[in-house]
Amino acid sequence: MTTAAKRLSYTGTFTFQSGGNSETFRITHIVDSTGEHERLEVLDGSPREVVRSNDEVKCFLPDEKVVLVESRGQQQSFPALLPSSSANLGEHYTLRKGEVSRVAGYESQKIVLEPKDSLRYGHALWGELNTGLILKARTLNERNEIIEQYAFNQLQIGGAIDRNALKSKFGREGEAWRVHNTQAAQSRSAGGEWQFRAQLPGFKKVAGMKRMLAGQRGTEISHFVFSDGLASISVFIEPLAEQKVETSIYSVGAINVYKRTQGQHLLTVLGEVPVGTLRQLGDGIAQKKK
Repeated sequence: MTTAAKRLSYTGTFTFQSGGNSETFRITHIVDSTGEHERLEVLDGSPREVVRSNDEVKCFLPDEKVVLVESRGQQQSFPALLPSSSANLGEHYTLRKGEVSRVAGYESQKIVLEPKDSLRYGHALWGELNTGLILKARTLNERNEIIEQYAFNQLQIGGAIDRNALKSKFGREGEAWRVHNTQAAQSRSAGGEWQFRAQLPGFKKVAGMKRMLAGQRGTEISHFVFSDGLASISVFIEPLAEQKVETSIYSVGAINVYKRTQGQHLLTVLGEVPVGTLRQLGDGIAQKKK
């Protein structure tokens, strides 16, 4: 299951539900001698697209006439939800098999990941029996309620897949749109003046990078990613300038967000983990004394 989504060619549609919102996507993923190539198209509302060739990702936003370009690196996405190695998942999740059932016409094995503490959410995954490709995934809160779900409605695994399905419908007109290169520079020194005093069992800092704030020349934002191999938490640290920001907590589907100020900086901590986890990490962030 950890490698199926990267090594297989497939095409289909899936539904994403988060909170009270639901969207349908079409995905085409082809693996050949040149690597991984993928096109993800939103079928509801504004016709957005994400086209990926190996690590280069282009996001087409026709309403704004904007193309966002970024390097995805090791970022996880559906249906590649699991890390490249699942060896350490058992330290913080209890894994067990569920029933075998049909999803999008395929027999699938249900795998349940129950958290061993209150720092993370539970997950249920349905992997296609022959290939392991994840056909459905649920995120479950501490009350075992579904807070986010992905599920394929229609799917073809392998076989002849038309490479033209990888081409953006906005490819040509997109050349005249505004291009925002949102590449983040990986940096060993990113946020070196900050310390993370809270210890979250299982969560390790896996990335540190610097980004330029859009429309603000010379203003850098530090971005850190912590992960336990399945759940991820992002921390953004940016200058406040003159604005005042109140401490706040809010949710967007399965993603919780915690904001607070530290001196002249705004700290934003977010991820698909319980609010208490974000607060624990966020309240332990402080500037190093000079």
